Amino acid sequence: MIARIRGTVVSVQPLSAVVEIGGVGLLVYGTTRALASMRLGEPVTLATSLQVREDSLTLFGFADDPERDTFELLQSVSGIGPRIALAALGTLGADGVARAVASSDIDALMRVPGIGRKGAQRLVLELAGKLADVSEHGGATPPTGWRANLVDALCSLGWTLRDAELAADVVTPLAETDPPPALPALLKAALRSLDRS
Repeated sequence: MIARIRGTVVSVQPLSAVVEIGGVGLLVYGTTRALASMRLGEPVTLATSLQVREDSLTLFGFADDPERDTFELLQSVSGIGPRIALAALGTLGADGVARAVASSDIDALMRVPGIGRKGAQRLVLELAGKLADVSEHGGATPPTGWRANLVDALCSLGWTLRDAELAADVVTPLAETDPPPALPALLKAALRSLDRS
């Protein structure tokens, strides 16, 4: 996965930019915040998410890690793809999405193009408690009780409680790093450890 890039801005469009790194121009689809910060010919650093599909590789760029983490969490919800996740960040920002989900503000979520009432309700239901670790100003950290959240997530994916607890033990050193990774990163690490076993 490409998690971060640093290069020179060679073009900026309404929805994307080209960032040159070592003579290679990468097309990056960005959030409003990320694109607004870019200036032609100037260096830029972006948090990124690489989306792999059968017929394409698409790179998305973000102003910071919390934007990227929110983007990835939004797509964990059924019916939410990259386009709607970017629209949510453009409309509400990472903090706004987190607040709307935490307060079950369906009307705020419905302001996002492509999200209707059912989609907004699904976001609140599926992301409740998962966005508490995202803040545009404070970075991403595992929420209080990350271990319980991780074990719950693994059990919901079909792993036994014993396996989930063992995987949580494996990723505990990762969770205690500074700065600690967000819950989705811990889940990926836990799944890798389970696959190896």
